[in-house]
Amino acid sequence: MNGKLYLIPVTLGSTDYNYVIPAGVLEIIGSLRVFIVEDIRSARRYLRLTDPLFPIDDCEFMILNKHTPPADIEDMFSYIRKGEDTGLLSEAGLPGVADPGSDLVRIAHENRYRVVPLSGPSSIFLALMASGLNGQNFAFNGYLPVDRPGRVREIKRLESLARKGQSQIFMETPYRNMKMLHDLTYNMSDDSLLCVASNISHPDELIMTMPAYEWKRRGLPDINKKPAIFIIG
Repeated sequence: MNGKLYLIPVTLGSTDYNYVIPAGVLEIIGSLRVFIVEDIRSARRYLRLTDPLFPIDDCEFMILNKHTPPADIEDMFSYIRKGEDTGLLSEAGLPGVADPGSDLVRIAHENRYRVVPLSGPSSIFLALMASGLNGQNFAFNGYLPVDRPGRVREIKRLESLARKGQSQIFMETPYRNMKMLHDLTYNMSDDSLLCVASNISHPDELIMTMPAYEWKRRGLPDINKKPAIFIIG
């Protein structure tokens, strides 16, 4: 019998895992000895965080990130084919959501291996929950263009979709957050709603939804180098 592929949630940065990772999930993590991870060092650190006595040296780690050749992914199922359960970890949040792990999960389904998603934090959905914007109809757009003209065009396109009732969710590389926030507030219509959610689940968490004109009137918050989610509604 084949093993299972467990999709393991990871805390959003330095968040206390007790607040966001269910006890049953911790029990499953503690039973696994094979892991597919983006970075071995951070994965080891997370496993030791959830259990200081976790037997790291007894574990097998395989790296899956944006640089992994597609041909190498199939080999990552070798333990599952032997009947051993395997865990997939993202760097933060949920595997397969804005994460390279989705390719692995798709191949698992193609081979009829059982995929088991485990409950945990997702900055995307936590931001949507707290935004007050449409949670019945929404789209996640990943990253917007880096060049400013392309970014502004995309902002206007997403704003047009949002005005038809579909919340538009996206993210940015943390060190470009302030440029993104400036371009949003100065290129959206004054009455369009914008939610900014940064450092979710951290002590300095900021989640706020206001019209674009209100963001400009109050002054832009300093979210430089802080993980953030943006939602136009």
